Amino acid sequence: MKITRVETFLVPPRWMFVRVETDAGLIGWGEPVVEGRAEPVRAAVEVLAEYLLGRDPSRIEDHWQVMTKGGFYRGGPVLSSAVAGLDQALWDIKGKQYGVPVHQLLGGPVRERVRAYSWIGGDEPAEIRDALAAQIEAGFTAVKMNGCGPMTPVATRAEIRDCLRRAETAREVLGDERDFGLDFHGRVSPANARRLLPLLAEHAPMFVEEPVLPDYPHSLPDLVNASSIPLALGERLFTRQEFLAPLQAGVAILQPDISHAGGISELRRIAALAETYGAQLAPHCPLGPIALAASLQVAFTTPNFLIQEQSIGIHYNQDAELLDYVTDPEPFRFQGGSLARTDRPGLGITVDEPAVRAADKKGHAWRNPLWRHADGSFAEW
Repeated sequence: MKITRVETFLVPPRWMFVRVETDAGLIGWGEPVVEGRAEPVRAAVEVLAEYLLGRDPSRIEDHWQVMTKGGFYRGGPVLSSAVAGLDQALWDIKGKQYGVPVHQLLGGPVRERVRAYSWIGGDEPAEIRDALAAQIEAGFTAVKMNGCGPMTPVATRAEIRDCLRRAETAREVLGDERDFGLDFHGRVSPANARRLLPLLAEHAPMFVEEPVLPDYPHSLPDLVNASSIPLALGERLFTRQEFLAPLQAGVAILQPDISHAGGISELRRIAALAETYGAQLAPHCPLGPIALAASLQVAFTTPNFLIQEQSIGIHYNQDAELLDYVTDPEPFRFQGGSLARTDRPGLGITVDEPAVRAADKKGHAWRNPLWRHADGSFAEW
């Protein structure tokens, strides 16, 4: 069996899919994208496709090694995301070749369902209460929200109190039996994070995500020691080597993204590395159906998996929804806030190819918002 064609599709609201075709009639799908930078990733996929065409798709590990290390200049989000999507597609083909889900090829399942959390925003604190109630009504047992809006490097008391009110409201609505995560989104400086974490501890968030930008790994030991709240990070890290220092600093939850961090192959290795430190895996995934399906395959077979992010109904999905690109929504049907394991082959979903091709004709040019402080200087989004 040989790879005969590689195609990419830029689909709303902000995603990109890759289709890998073989001469045996088997087709694999992946989701290579950097949100806001899809076009450079598309170009990187096209370059890597030059290597893959005419080769045996079953040699996944060898292809991964060549795609990540075959160029003198390596790494970075664009190349890593291109590899990630192609890796997903190759695992999809292999599962279909043997008629089994990918998780069976990874050693078999260790759980029957995957707990997921839902996103409620949080940029507008006045909307938190109703949004939380809606997710409880939908059956979710965990949510995530932004911990703050734009924050000055040395926060005012009002900014600090605004963050604390978000957490207080979440705990009040959710009670003690449900969980919430707070995403600092890199908006919080190391100094502000040291102030906030001890104050947030009484509300017992499940985790605080990206407490500081990945530019400041040296600040992580101090932040880990600042409070009992588990710290989580990883959506902007792309290799297991980049996750080593956070683990050594005591970060409790790793959040690699299967469409950024080298695909299924590397996500499995990152999970194994985390396990040696007693850390948990909570994959980042505010993306489309292929990324979520691939993440679930890893979750079903990973002992130290904690919880899965997913984007159904997320505020980014303005022009299209995750379910618009699959022919059967059953694999994404939530039961009590969890997704059940299926035995469908490959990634476990059937991509609606006509819908994907039609969406690609429209395309998108999504860019993340640009924020500024009151004085006009750049603010982290």
